Amino acid sequence: MAPKNSDRFIVAYNRIDKILAKMTDLPPHFSFSRRVDKAKDKNALISHYEEELREFGSLRNAIVHNKTGLDYAIAEPHDIIVEMIESIEEKLSNPQTVKDLFQGKVHTLQANESLAAGLKLIRERKFNQLPIYHKKRFIGLITANGIMNWLADQNKDDISREIPTLFDVYNHEKRKNTYRFIKSTLSVYEAEEYYKRSILKGNRLEALLITEQGGKDEKLIGIVTPLDLLKID
Repeated sequence: MAPKNSDRFIVAYNRIDKILAKMTDLPPHFSFSRRVDKAKDKNALISHYEEELREFGSLRNAIVHNKTGLDYAIAEPHDIIVEMIESIEEKLSNPQTVKDLFQGKVHTLQANESLAAGLKLIRERKFNQLPIYHKKRFIGLITANGIMNWLADQNKDDISREIPTLFDVYNHEKRKNTYRFIKSTLSVYEAEEYYKRSILKGNRLEALLITEQGGKDEKLIGIVTPLDLLKID
């Protein structure tokens, strides 16, 4: 016989409660709600699902405290609720990392290459940002705004006389600190928090650059843009 929804719900709830207890190190008598309060500041996934978790806590109390028999629960959760709490428990137990979703071949360019090489890559790959390097040392990101700024600062004769290097264009980026390096094990929800915090601080990020340990001179193994994160549930 298939387990009842209330049983499935309580199993998932108890697993989440154990994860919260380990995450917060609060004494056993502290409530589920208190654990959510403390954990949301430490874990982006808890913060993301804070409202749902609080509702789950209320539903759990209704199921457990009003149970009138071994085979009867006064509240039987709908399928969608059970599927949601099981999904959240799975995400907490096995969080998806930025490496899981965004690792791949990253196209980089050298700072002394021409703008024409960068524009070719933008046209062929539909990129919005170009990471540029001097040998293996990261220099920065070239964006569409930087290219437009460079064009705006030229006169007609300058443009036709000499093709600039990517470093020439990079010098016309008004905002150079528009990226962060992140380690490959960062969860996708923590990556989302980077973007949220940057907006609150008035310094919107263009990209998160993934390396194994988050070091800027390590090999670049992936890029996360705000548009990428919008596609994640």
